[in-house]
Amino acid sequence: MKLSKPEKEWFAQWFDTEYYHILYKHRDFDEAEKFIKNLVDFLSPAKDAYFLDMACGKGRHAVFLNKLGYKTDAFDLSPNNIKEAKKFENDTLHFYVNDIRKPLKVNTYDYALNLFTSFGYFEDDKEDIKALKAIATALKDKGTLVLDFLNVDNLSIKENEKITQEIDGITFITSKKTEGSFVVKDIEVIDGNRRFTYQERVKLINQDKFNHYFAQAGFKILHTFGNYNLDAFNPEKSERIILVAQKNV
Repeated sequence: MKLSKPEKEWFAQWFDTEYYHILYKHRDFDEAEKFIKNLVDFLSPAKDAYFLDMACGKGRHAVFLNKLGYKTDAFDLSPNNIKEAKKFENDTLHFYVNDIRKPLKVNTYDYALNLFTSFGYFEDDKEDIKALKAIATALKDKGTLVLDFLNVDNLSIKENEKITQEIDGITFITSKKTEGSFVVKDIEVIDGNRRFTYQERVKLINQDKFNHYFAQAGFKILHTFGNYNLDAFNPEKSERIILVAQKNV
C-alpha cells in the first residue's frame, strides 16, 4: 500500500482535497444557516451592506448571505473549493482564491466574517495578527469583524483515541492530541489500495489572547457570545467564542 504524505502547509493541502469534504459531509448546515440568520438579525446591516466571507470553503454560507439580499465577496485558499463556489456567482456574489493574510480589497467591506474555526492555523502569532490586520485593511472605517472560534477553555480532548469511520467507501481513522499550543487532529485516509495522511492543527487561542490579537490589529471588541444562539460567553461552559469587533479609526 502506497503511503503519501503532504509537503505543503497542512491547511493548503487538506482543505483542497475531496477527502476533507467527504469526512465532514455530516456537518449541520441548518445550524450554520440559523447562526447566520441570528447574526444578521443582531447586526442589522443596511440593505446595501457589503459582506466579506473569509475561508469560505465551497461558498455555501456566502451564497446564503447573498440570498438574504447582501452583496457578498468570499475567498478561500483552496482553488478546488473556489472552482466549485464560482458556479453560484452572480452580479452581487463573487469568489476568489486568496490567503487570509492578504487583503482581498482595500477599504471596501462593511462586514467581514470568519466563521466555524477558520482561524489559528499558523505557528507564529505574528501571522495570526497579520491576518487580522489584512482584514482591517479590507474593511471600511468602523467596519465590523465577526470571528467565530472554538472555546479552548471548555475543550475536552481524549488524547490519541482512534475513531474509525467508513464514508462513501473510504475509511477515515482520526485521533486528537495536544502539541504545545495546538490541538492536533491526525487523519489517515484509506481509499482502495491508497493511503494518505493529513493533519489539522488549530492554535489554542483563549479570550485573553484574542483580546491581545485584536488590539494589535486595530480592532475594538464590542460583544462576545458563547454559542450560535448568541447567548453570553461563559469561559467554563460555552462551546464557542464569537467576537464582534469594530475597526478602530
